[in-house]
Amino acid sequence: MKKDHQDLSPETRAIIRAQMTRRSLLVGAGAIAGATTLAACGTGSSESTSTAVVDVSDTEKIVRWANWPLYLDYDSDKKEYPTLKAFEQATGIAATYTEDIDDNNSFYGKVQGQLSIGTDIGYDVVTPTDWMAGRWIEQGYAQKFDAANIPNKGNIRSILANVGFDQGRNYSLTWQSGFAGFGWNTQKLPKGVRTLEDLFAPANKGRIMVLSELRDTIGIIMQYQGVDPSGDFTEDQYMNAIDFLKGKIADGFIRQVKGNSYSESLVNGDAVAVIGWSGDIFILKSENNGKFDFAIPESGGMLWSDNMLIPSTSTHKKNAEALINYYYEPAVAAQVAAYVNYICPVEAAQPELEKIDPKLAESPFIFPDEATLAKVKVFRSLTSDEATKYQTAFDEAVGN
Repeated sequence: MKKDHQDLSPETRAIIRAQMTRRSLLVGAGAIAGATTLAACGTGSSESTSTAVVDVSDTEKIVRWANWPLYLDYDSDKKEYPTLKAFEQATGIAATYTEDIDDNNSFYGKVQGQLSIGTDIGYDVVTPTDWMAGRWIEQGYAQKFDAANIPNKGNIRSILANVGFDQGRNYSLTWQSGFAGFGWNTQKLPKGVRTLEDLFAPANKGRIMVLSELRDTIGIIMQYQGVDPSGDFTEDQYMNAIDFLKGKIADGFIRQVKGNSYSESLVNGDAVAVIGWSGDIFILKSENNGKFDFAIPESGGMLWSDNMLIPSTSTHKKNAEALINYYYEPAVAAQVAAYVNYICPVEAAQPELEKIDPKLAESPFIFPDEATLAKVKVFRSLTSDEATKYQTAFDEAVGN
C-alpha cells in the first residue's frame, strides 16, 4: 500500500514540499521551483488572456494535443494510441496527437509569439514541465479549468494536488512525473551505470548524451559534487557544476546535449549511456528485449512532473477538459502507466494496474515508496535574475 504524505519521513516531506512550492519541476517536480520566480516575466493574469477566446467545442468536436515523445500508450501494429482511440469513440471528439515537445524552452520559443498576440497556436492541450507550466500560467497563457467539466480532478495523488505554481490546481493537472538519472545500453555496459564515474568511464568517451533540461543535468552533477540542488546553494556551487559539464564536453566525453530525442541515439547506437528520464528508458527496455536499463544515481537523482494545460488561444476548451478528465479515470491512467512507466498521477490507478501487470504495479518507478523518493531531489526555485544567469551559463556551456 502506498504511504500517505503524512506518513513519510521529514526528508521525503521536504522533497515534496520543495516540489510543491516549486522540476521547479518538475514537480517533485524540479520544475516546481523555477516557475513561480518567472512571474516577473509575465504579462498578465491567466484569466485576462482567456476571456477573449470563444469556445466552439459544441460545434467543432476536435481536440489537439502536443506532448513529449514516448509518452502515451501506442499500438505499433495498428499504428494507433489505444486510450486515445477509446476517448474518441466514447466522446465523438476527434483527437490530433503530436509528439511536438522535445524541450521546454524550444517549444515555448516556438509558440510564445502567437500566444502573446492571441493567435491560435494549433494546440488545445500542451504538456510542459512544472517550472515551464508556471511560466505559462503567470504570463496568462493558460485557461482556467471549469471544475464541473473535470470531476476526475479529485483522483490526483495527494502529493500533487496543491503545487506552488498552481495553488488548487485551477490551471493544470499532472500528466506524469518521473526521475532523471542514468540510462544505458546493457549489451555495451553490462555492469550498468550507477555513478558519474561509471557514466564518464574512458570506454564511453564520445558516446554519452545528457539532457538539455538544465535542472536535471546540472541537478545530478551538483549532487555528485555534494551540493543539494533543492537547498540554498550558491552561485559558485552552481557554476562549479557548469564547469564540470563544460569540461566533459570539451574533453569529448559528451557527444550531444539533447531533449527527448536522446532516446533515438540510444537505439541507433550513437550513445551507450545518458543522463535521461526513467519512463523513456523503461519503454526502450520493453521494446528492445531488455537492451536498456535505468537507475537513480547513487549520489542522487532528480524528480519532476509534466502538466496538462489548456493554452489561452484554444477555442476547444470544453473538449480539452473532456480529454483531461478522461485521462484521470483510474483504469485509463493505469493503461497509460503500463506503457510509459512513469510515476502515475492518479491515486486509484494502482489496483487497476495490478489487473494489467501485477509486477509493474509494484514498481517504485511508477508508484514510488518512501525509500525511492529519498534518493531524489527537486531543483529549488530560482529568482528571475538567477533563472536568467543560470540558463545563460548552461546555454553557453552546451554551445547554444
